[in-house]
Amino acid sequence: MSLQDKFRSADEAVSFIKHNDTLGISGFTLAGDPKATGRALAKRARAEHAAGREFQVGLVSGASTGQSVDGELAQADAISWRTPFQSNKYLRAAINSGKTRFFDMHLSLVPQYARYGFLGKFQWAVVEASDIDEQGRIIPTTSIGASPTFCRIADKVIVELNRFHPKELRGLHDIYELENPPHRQPIPLTDCASRIGTPYIQVDPSKIAAIIETNEPDEIPDFTPTNEATRQIGVNVAEFLAAERKAGRIPKEFLPLQSGIGNVANAVLGALGEHPDIPNFEMFTEVIQDSVISLIRSGKIKFATGTSLRVSPSMLKDIYADLEFYKSRILLRPQEITNHPEMIRRLGVITINTALELDIFGNVNSTHVMGRNMMNGIGGSGDFTRNAYISIFTCPSLAKGGAISPIVPIITHVDNNEHSVQVVITEQGIADLRGKSPTERAHLIINNCAHPAYRDELSEFLAFVAKGHTPTTLSRAFAMHEKFIETGTMHGVEWGATSLV
Repeated sequence: MSLQDKFRSADEAVSFIKHNDTLGISGFTLAGDPKATGRALAKRARAEHAAGREFQVGLVSGASTGQSVDGELAQADAISWRTPFQSNKYLRAAINSGKTRFFDMHLSLVPQYARYGFLGKFQWAVVEASDIDEQGRIIPTTSIGASPTFCRIADKVIVELNRFHPKELRGLHDIYELENPPHRQPIPLTDCASRIGTPYIQVDPSKIAAIIETNEPDEIPDFTPTNEATRQIGVNVAEFLAAERKAGRIPKEFLPLQSGIGNVANAVLGALGEHPDIPNFEMFTEVIQDSVISLIRSGKIKFATGTSLRVSPSMLKDIYADLEFYKSRILLRPQEITNHPEMIRRLGVITINTALELDIFGNVNSTHVMGRNMMNGIGGSGDFTRNAYISIFTCPSLAKGGAISPIVPIITHVDNNEHSVQVVITEQGIADLRGKSPTERAHLIINNCAHPAYRDELSEFLAFVAKGHTPTTLSRAFAMHEKFIETGTMHGVEWGATSLV
């Protein structure tokens, strides 16, 4: 059957999907997800539930998807389980209420776990494409994520052909998949810019069950603008890296950078772009966002590798207006390559990620509020942090208008621990934790990074504990969190007499 004979409406395409099927879908941080399929599947779930029939699916993606997928499906109670990452308020509520089973994963492991069979059988891959030919060669849109693996292992494939994205995107992608042990070979990539794969995802045409034609942009919201705190964090990061380069601990030609997403990441990249002692550099990262594009245009960033092009609508319009310029400076790869420990260590990637909270010993919580409710997920921060040339975590020193100190005696959930976190930076200053004991780290973080409003309380905690290789106490470690739950502020903890428990 010709591919022309497989064009279907979204409602027709999702009629093939059954209750309890597992779907591997494209999409990474809201870019490149199958929006029409998500909405049609939610519509079908509502109809099935109204008729008294069960209908839910397991959902696996590269990272977060937008409202049309995670949001609509969560509101339709159509997701039985979900991994590895999400950022939608409706899905978050379903997870934290126990309606949807969610398990957090390092993003580099998603394709590998899928191939190994650790996530069960995949009945469907659903991927967004800018083009497809009769040989089953799929040109992705604005992300790759885990799509190549989903297409390989799934029984059937639904392709969402999105005409919003030009066919000329061919050449922006470099598709390379790893073999499973014992047949795995080294990844043949020794720099940010070289190609090692194909510009398309190869799918057996007989596996393609339906092609849905759409024309709509990614659901990318505007970024939160930077403020004085985030701007100062950026300045502090730039000053730290410039000093490391001057001291000879970073090569004069510099090293590739990885950065998370959001206003802190934008502020950091902006400061790096302005610093006179930071040379032109490359990115080896997950997400390419607006600040990266601006620095590519200015020449400060020479080349950027990522798995997702998560940019604002106006920025994407500018990219598509000068596509050949950007195709020589940007390459999208599968997340298994961008986040792979082998690549991060080989290239010497300097990593910069954001903490939800961190403690005085250097442990980082990236995922949970008050130790209980999931926010988004660990994402790729662990992949990069554990294997970095230098690993940096940033956060503001105050949250909720000063009611919360993100720096606490002990974090309520550990995602990246003290063995991997090397540098902590807030708008207050820099704590270089390399070669420091737990007590030394605590003094550095309190004195250099904590907000002055909370320094005395944190110092009093150390004095209260007094002894031990890692001076803490089981009975009072979460007193600041408990104070917030009781009163709405972390201020005013009274530590009492010295305790060694």
